[in-house]
Amino acid sequence: MCGIAGVLRREGETREEDLQRMADALQHRGPDDRGIYRDGSLGLVHTRLSIIDLTGGHQPIFGADGNLALIANGEIYNYIELREELVRRGCSFATGSDSETILQAYAAYGDDFVRRLDGMYAFALYDRTRRRLILARDRLGIKPFYYAVLPDRIVFGSEIKAILPLLPRTPEINPRALLQFMQNQFSTGEETIFDGVMRLPPGEMLVIDTDLAQRRTRYWSALDVEPRRCTFEQASEEFDELLETVMRQHMRSDVPYGVFLSGGVDSAVVLAMLSRFQDKPVRSFSVGFANANTRDELPDAERVAKMFNAQHTALLLDRDQIYSRIPLSVWAADDLMRDYASLPTSILAEHASRELKVVLTGEGGDEVFAGYGRYRKTRIQRWLQNLVHPGSGGFRTRGQLKKSSCRTLFGPALVQAATAQREPFINAWRATPKVWSDLQRGQYTDLVTALPDDLLVKVDRMLMAFGMEGRVPFLDHRIVEFGLGLPDELKVMRRQGKLFLKRWAERFLPADHLYQRKRGFYVPVGEWLTHEFLDDLGQKLPNNRAIRAWFRPDGVREVLARHRAGHNLNREIWCLMQFAMWHRFFVESPGTRPAPNENPLDWIG
Repeated sequence: MCGIAGVLRREGETREEDLQRMADALQHRGPDDRGIYRDGSLGLVHTRLSIIDLTGGHQPIFGADGNLALIANGEIYNYIELREELVRRGCSFATGSDSETILQAYAAYGDDFVRRLDGMYAFALYDRTRRRLILARDRLGIKPFYYAVLPDRIVFGSEIKAILPLLPRTPEINPRALLQFMQNQFSTGEETIFDGVMRLPPGEMLVIDTDLAQRRTRYWSALDVEPRRCTFEQASEEFDELLETVMRQHMRSDVPYGVFLSGGVDSAVVLAMLSRFQDKPVRSFSVGFANANTRDELPDAERVAKMFNAQHTALLLDRDQIYSRIPLSVWAADDLMRDYASLPTSILAEHASRELKVVLTGEGGDEVFAGYGRYRKTRIQRWLQNLVHPGSGGFRTRGQLKKSSCRTLFGPALVQAATAQREPFINAWRATPKVWSDLQRGQYTDLVTALPDDLLVKVDRMLMAFGMEGRVPFLDHRIVEFGLGLPDELKVMRRQGKLFLKRWAERFLPADHLYQRKRGFYVPVGEWLTHEFLDDLGQKLPNNRAIRAWFRPDGVREVLARHRAGHNLNREIWCLMQFAMWHRFFVESPGTRPAPNENPLDWIG
């Protein structure tokens, strides 16, 4: 797990000071080492978090003749098997790093090499002989990759904050992405919050020559998964072997690792597998909330930890701890993303990073095995919703903000961008094969929108802000293909979702834990929006520079007043707060980093 960045210019040489600025912006992702490579118009930057081959994994990694150079972020989980295969073909390795298999596979297999990589990764590989740069991102988008194309250069990096220093000016804000953030809690697709700064889509490879001509290839897509017929017994036998392979590969590390335990099914299964495949107790962490009215999952997490004799730490967080983490979480997320779970995840990461560099989490289980309630709508419910909001089969049809709030808050540019809200979901739904069921279409829609641009942003950025690697075994592409292809009746039945995984896990976990009602990871931020905080916010937010540019200040005051009067407008207020802080960090004062615990109001006024 690392940070990568670079620039390829049409002409002229790259400057050392520019590359150092990019490295400085990614220091949190790789606090253990730094590598910079310049070759005329090309510059590559790497900041390293040492996980495998602690002493010999410095990057860039070079080919034996010096004509190949690689910088990589992530893990190649099948590096041992791939290395053995490459050695049999006559390849000679200079390091024990998993990343070197990327370079050697390219030398051996050519452009088809990326299909042989199992893992989470984003990398840049420079071929001096062929004068081209290859950029690639893993199949599910576990690792981030951003780039910007200018007339005279292409700039890329693990995070937007590494790209901004090499742009002529701070780009304009993209109203479509801002609208999606407000309504969906994230923006998705190739466009980002900044005009001209793009996401490299998951499962794609971008080849750039020295004239900056580009050729994109999609080397993997979940659309290629074919539905199949099988019994639970047949699927269970196949999954036994598959999950063991995936877990053993995800456990490969030269540093200690642990697990974040949420109290739900997915992380409990991860803990059960870790306990099964190692002799010593697993290090586990969970979080709950003090002075909250809604029951959290901390008791369930502690019960599961005790069941597997884990070495467990439970954090009980109060309002001040959560609220003081808001500025850092906004900075760390990089792109605008409103997921309340980012706050406790960030605090967990800070705590766990004092003794670990790697944690495994359960993200992806709900998408892969159909755990969300939105997958269990009846045919009539879907028909009615599609009738009112056509295009996505009744799936993800509405925004998260109240219509009255949108009319009150949005400035002209956001009103004009209104159609962008549902476009990603409609496009994903319509791209699916006709032979797929509506359940599979819903899973796919989430896999290519909310998963890479919300949940995986939370995992990657909140952990990497403290130099930690997050591993997500349920998002190994082999498990994704397995789960997406299962018959509907093995995944959803009546009011029960994620049925296959729960039935399969009965041998490890008690039924009352597996089949309890899904609550989701609830963070009581709304309960803690007190009058005192709202009063201070009311003085600062309507006068904020970013808010005045994109929203109606009188509308902001009205929303705050309505919330004080008892209307639940948590989401509206949270969006406005985050945008004001994000604008401060990335537009007004780029390069600024808040401390882990600060008063959010100080970054708004």
